[in-house]
Amino acid sequence: MQVSEIEWSKTEKEVSRSAFDRAYQREIDTLIQAVTEKAKTISDVSDVWQLHDFLSAKRHEIDGKYDYRYPGLIFVFARLVREKWLAIEELEGLEPDKLSKISALVRMG
Repeated sequence: MQVSEIEWSKTEKEVSRSAFDRAYQREIDTLIQAVTEKAKTISDVSDVWQLHDFLSAKRHEIDGKYDYRYPGLIFVFARLVREKWLAIEELEGLEPDKLSKISALVRMG
């Protein structure tokens, strides 16, 4: 069965959404903290433009990473685990097959 053809039960959808939202909030909280720190050091207009560039890059990265469509969710979760925004244990409730696919992708990364 192709990853894009994987079925998600109601329980798995609930576990997935909760884990996805937690990871997103963690990354956003970290971003806000980083922006707050960077903003404190602004002393001239070039610092403003650097902050703008930083935010533009982060927005592009985050918007691309957090894609909650079921066909690619296994890959999204593997990336989030690899980047430490999510722990594999937070995905308990998914079928063992899905968890092993995510774990294998984490090890490959």
